[in-house]
Amino acid sequence: MEQPTAVSPWLLLLFLVAAATGGSRAQTDSKGFISIDCGLPGKASYEDATTKLSYVPDSGFIDPAAGSNMNISAQHITSQLSRRYHDVRSFPDGARNCYTLRSLVPGNKYLLRAAFLYGDYDGLGRPPVFDLHMGVNYWKTVNVSNLGMEVTAEAMVVVPDNFVQVCLVNTGTGTPFISVLELRPLKMKFYPQVNLTQGLVLDYRLNLGPETGTVRYPEDPHDRVWIPFMDPKEYLEISTKQTMQTDYDDFEVPKVVMQTAIMPLNASRNLEISWEPVPQPRDPSPGHFIIMHFSEVQILPSGIMRQLYVSINGVKVSKDVTLSYLGAGVVYNGDHPYRDSYYNISINATINSTLPPLMNAIELFFAMPTTNLATDSRDVSAVTAIKARYHVQRNWMGDPCVPKTMAWESLTCSYTIASPPRITSLNLSFTGLNGDISPSFANLKALHYLDLSNNNLTGTIPDTLSQLPLLTLLDLSSNQLSGPIPSGFLKRIQEGSLNLRYGNNSNLCTDKNSCHPAKMKSRLAIYVAVPVVVILFFVSLTITFLLLLRRKNPGSMKNSINPRNESTNYNHSSLGLETRRFTYIELKKITNNLQRVLGKGGFGYVYDGFLDDGTQVAVKIRSQSSNQGDKEFLAEVHILTRIHHKNLVSMIGYCKDGEHMALVYEFMSEGTLQEHIAVRDHNEACLRWKQRLRIAVESAQGIEYLHKGCNPPLIHRDVKATNILLNSRLEAKIADFGLSKAFNRDNETHVSTNAVVGTLGYMDPEYQTTGRPTTKSDVYSFGIVLLVLVTGKPPTMNNPQTMNIIQWVQQRLSQGNIEGIVDVRMHGDHDINSMWKVADIALKCTANSSTDRPTMTDVVTQLQECLKLEEDCDDSGTNDGFYTGMNSNDLNWRYDAYPTNRSMSMSESNTTMEHNFGRVPTMDIGPATR
Repeated sequence: MEQPTAVSPWLLLLFLVAAATGGSRAQTDSKGFISIDCGLPGKASYEDATTKLSYVPDSGFIDPAAGSNMNISAQHITSQLSRRYHDVRSFPDGARNCYTLRSLVPGNKYLLRAAFLYGDYDGLGRPPVFDLHMGVNYWKTVNVSNLGMEVTAEAMVVVPDNFVQVCLVNTGTGTPFISVLELRPLKMKFYPQVNLTQGLVLDYRLNLGPETGTVRYPEDPHDRVWIPFMDPKEYLEISTKQTMQTDYDDFEVPKVVMQTAIMPLNASRNLEISWEPVPQPRDPSPGHFIIMHFSEVQILPSGIMRQLYVSINGVKVSKDVTLSYLGAGVVYNGDHPYRDSYYNISINATINSTLPPLMNAIELFFAMPTTNLATDSRDVSAVTAIKARYHVQRNWMGDPCVPKTMAWESLTCSYTIASPPRITSLNLSFTGLNGDISPSFANLKALHYLDLSNNNLTGTIPDTLSQLPLLTLLDLSSNQLSGPIPSGFLKRIQEGSLNLRYGNNSNLCTDKNSCHPAKMKSRLAIYVAVPVVVILFFVSLTITFLLLLRRKNPGSMKNSINPRNESTNYNHSSLGLETRRFTYIELKKITNNLQRVLGKGGFGYVYDGFLDDGTQVAVKIRSQSSNQGDKEFLAEVHILTRIHHKNLVSMIGYCKDGEHMALVYEFMSEGTLQEHIAVRDHNEACLRWKQRLRIAVESAQGIEYLHKGCNPPLIHRDVKATNILLNSRLEAKIADFGLSKAFNRDNETHVSTNAVVGTLGYMDPEYQTTGRPTTKSDVYSFGIVLLVLVTGKPPTMNNPQTMNIIQWVQQRLSQGNIEGIVDVRMHGDHDINSMWKVADIALKCTANSSTDRPTMTDVVTQLQECLKLEEDCDDSGTNDGFYTGMNSNDLNWRYDAYPTNRSMSMSESNTTMEHNFGRVPTMDIGPATR
């Protein structure tokens, strides 16, 4: 009885989305198959000539405004080309476009397959490269290297919900497109390596023996595609027409596949398949699963035996196996992937065997981590229903919050370790919403801020919204709402826990008493009247006392009344600040009692917070151990109130409340540049070269503004990677102005200071010697930032002796090898000319003498030229990637043969490989045979 309760909210969502997208086509067929011809116009389906499966248009699986239907070039349409590839759907707009496949069984295993045939559909003759995601997890980089070749991506996964999304992600290297999308259900016993945290991405699936003929549905009831593989120079093909017993193993390989096998031509030799894997775009050393299928296809006379074992790279991984006639057997590694830089799979005859070894089929897979947490399912259900209800015309595709760089426009999410992201703010003002307020808004339980203002909403305000536990601001102004303010809202307003804006709704609260129920009105009168009487009494008493005092001593007034409370308004009037000032109590409310720490620096901890209007902010509160005193703190506040530039972090307000001091900044969701450069975990993001170049340009622009644009101009004095912050669009902004000093524009030689400050590794050695910083000191520090961006190295290294990054780079560039300094995690993703130019700029910035260094204006101009070079390069891109890797301590290998199972184990090794199988019946690229 529990399952329907858990699924019912999704069923409601499916009905809503189905109604919005055309409905009935977004279902599986009688076999549970979904077969989509992407780009097929109209509503009619057709039957594939080979498989006899019905293919439908994709309009029922994707947002109506997403992409456009295109036909491939006529020169690529041949009689052998399946109709599925005659058209494509192209996605020139949006960073991410997603298909949603529904009516699935949560927790079941499925095979997903996407096919891409470019066919010069756009007439540009430039096949694209883009990423494919399965939900929030990276699946594959699609590299269409040939105009007329099909590229296929196939994966097997456990689907946690009753739907799955397949997303095409634009990485800046061509327009994503897709030809075919297929889903096939699998039995739960199939491929035991597949679970909720790990999927399998197909590299090869080879039917060994036949020279022609791809096997798929209906020969394989699960529609796996088996590519024929045979080399008559190396192998002898043997076969049978007898029915194989394959229905009882964990894979159920098609009988027609198991009816053929290969043996070595020389009966005295082993059967070997070898290859050198190619690193994957997002994983230089991917893990592999190897699955080998065996069956005896010959009737053996008495006394004749075929017995074999498997070894990989000289390591025996199975026990001796005696094959049974027409039986099914399999050898595969278990839960952990196998890793090595080279594969040599050897099927060996045992000493007792009188016949050479054979093999019928082999499957090779990449390990696919599926551990990324999607947005909380309740939030997804609610916001998707809202999108369908109001036909929201925004690029709301894929998961609302993940990845961060593709979070939906107009909403903000919170991210915590080991918990699904939650939607915390939603701004749908000026979006043309009409009708009543959807009850789905009340299902966004983590909302702090909801703005529905300036729309055409009608009806009453649902009291259920007042039950949102974290909601602090609800803006319903400028709509056509009617009726009273519900009691739940009045109670929360009275408590001070909710700010409700409802002005400019002509039919709302038409009866003056309709927004104040009788009980609340009478109590409110008491709450107001009593304090008023008390206040008037004390005011009258005070005035009388002061008049008597003045009459007695007319001059005493000047000394007896202080115009401000020094403990709470420290020097505020003298600063002339126009920025917002917070109390410490307000900061605790904004940060939910200092609940979530974003980071820590020398000043103190930085906390996540939300203002009353839903704006997410970063609150930096001074710790007791901080060396920064009142003077330095107020100096930074003063600086921040008068500098305004898109590449400088904006200050929203400050707090000077007794001993409590804090700064409230705009929220920069992607943290510091240092965090992105220093990352070594393949599961974390790695900045590509074009992204690094943009960050360099934007950071330089911010520093140039400090030197030239503000009045008086400033020297930052602590330019470094940790003081460059990135927002959700990876836009860079300079931060931390606590050490900044103003200087005279007419005399730029130096600034007088009492002490040398800054960060070791980034500090100008001339400044350290003279104690007099100039704008060229910032130029030097920025040069170090450029070298860090290029190399991915820290400013100071132990190699094994201590060496600064300038020496390290100069040693390698002296040999003329630019690639020797480039961060290898970028995988050659750069134009060599732009890389040389940036390295040259960095070395000029770090010249020993400040007079030999360029100005920041010069640096900005030259970096913009570098960025233009990169953008003009066909190979450039902004692929926000994740590089994934998996390690294992032991590998469990199994041999299963009907009707018995036997377990084996082997020691750890390492491996890699890559391949896209095509429509052609033979393999042009693949494992070498010996």
